[in-house]
Amino acid sequence: MSKALDRAYRAATAWIDGLDERPVAARATRDDLAAIFGGPLPELGTRSEDVVEWLTRHAGDGMLGSAGGRFFAWVIGGGVESALAADWMVATWDQNAALYACSPAASVIEDVAGAWIKELLNLPRESSFAFTTGCQLAHATCLAAARHALLKRAEWDVDQDGLFGAPRLTILASEERHGSIDRAARCLGLGRGAIQPLATDDSGRIAPTTLEQGISRSAGPAILVLNAADLNIGACDQFAELIPMAHSAGLWVHVDGAFGLFARASRTHRHRLSGVQLADSWATDGHKWLNVPFDCGIAIVRDRAAHRAAMTTSAAYIAAQSDARDQIDWNPEWSRRARGVPVYAALKELGREGVEALIDRCCAHCEALVDGLGALAGVEVLSPASLNQGLVRFNHIADTPEENDAFTDEIIEKINATGEAFFSGTTWRGRRAMRISVVNWRTSESDVDRAVAAARAALAQSHAGSSLHIDG
Repeated sequence: MSKALDRAYRAATAWIDGLDERPVAARATRDDLAAIFGGPLPELGTRSEDVVEWLTRHAGDGMLGSAGGRFFAWVIGGGVESALAADWMVATWDQNAALYACSPAASVIEDVAGAWIKELLNLPRESSFAFTTGCQLAHATCLAAARHALLKRAEWDVDQDGLFGAPRLTILASEERHGSIDRAARCLGLGRGAIQPLATDDSGRIAPTTLEQGISRSAGPAILVLNAADLNIGACDQFAELIPMAHSAGLWVHVDGAFGLFARASRTHRHRLSGVQLADSWATDGHKWLNVPFDCGIAIVRDRAAHRAAMTTSAAYIAAQSDARDQIDWNPEWSRRARGVPVYAALKELGREGVEALIDRCCAHCEALVDGLGALAGVEVLSPASLNQGLVRFNHIADTPEENDAFTDEIIEKINATGEAFFSGTTWRGRRAMRISVVNWRTSESDVDRAVAAARAALAQSHAGSSLHIDG
């Protein structure tokens, strides 16, 4: 066996085995890491096994334990074991998964994985799909298809003539949309100015009357972007009501389902996404709730012709395959890793029942975590668990809202400093809050208990410090 690969295998095994005991937060500072890894470019080379030894010995303290079960900050999943191992093999095979001719197995496996995803999420089987680097690029892919289709209806060939002189496109999107929608609009040449924010109601959703008003204000071709679980409170728009309204007005409907779309795999939770299958395109991530390693996004488009037209390319040297799927026809990448292979592996390991159990387990752990934190003195539940998301806030009695904003950030920092759990802050409706996101297959009841205990200890430490300050 290669000595470098052997050392990498042993280091990877030690990392995974130690996730439960290792602090979740990174322990090294930027200065620490810069001092270790910096310096001039070496004049002489180093043995490959020594390079791996160096990296694994020094990088660990600068890594988050996001692959473990006590990471509740951003929506980052772990890697189920078959998907992680498959990802190692993807790197080992080192195929350019852009064409069938470059890697027949990668093409066929990706084709099957895409069909399985559509079946799992019960989305239109005739839809096309693409495995991208993440939901950001999945949004760009879907919205490029929308741009092509809508401008074609307006008798404008955007692929040939670009956007100069084209009818202006409008994007109606929730005020609670993810920033990746804005960046996709910028990358596609539509600009942030094309986005018309739609206010949300108390439940975090777009009301039908709000959409109606938005449609009446827009002129020309338009896209409606709906949320299948927003990132703060897991709110899902009323798809069954809003999508027919939008279609009646000629809008293309795109769904941001970065993590929430996978609730379709759960009989307990899929009612929250009733009617989502009526949309024109959907974007989600594999490296969130499906728990495959980074990077993996998924774009699904009902209009196959628009999707292909927006993405495909050709050249004299490209060995196009007429009877097989060439991935380059559906992705904005010319060189790409075979990211469909880990998706295939995860789905084969978990099966439909396993994915459903993972979704239900995460939702139950989120509810237990929100309830456990909410029972502590000084904790206010801003948003109860909805799917796998929740919000809490930390308050000092008689403090101003601004002081409690700072106190909330202080407690988050103290919890993370314990190493027992890791959370992130957010601003929701003008106030600071702590996000709770449970999306990792490894999270257990014990992990939830440890996180609540860490919050209890952080609050006690803060109150003790305040008392000492007052007494002094």
